[in-house]
Amino acid sequence: MYVCLCKAVTDNQIREAVANGATRFGQVRKELGLASQCGKCGIFARDIFNDSLDRTIDQESLFYAVS
Repeated sequence: MYVCLCKAVTDNQIREAVANGATRFGQVRKELGLASQCGKCGIFARDIFNDSLDRTIDQESLFYAVS
């Protein structure tokens, strides 16, 4: 689904940025150009980013180091 119409950014692109290692919303904004035109997508884009980051952290907590 399109999150940012001005820059044609989708929710999948935001999730992919997190999967590729983005840990700060500013990184994603800069990489994808989010909220740089009208800014109306900012809150929704941040929600998607936070949700993706939470899921990534939850998945990583399923694994533990073997001694």
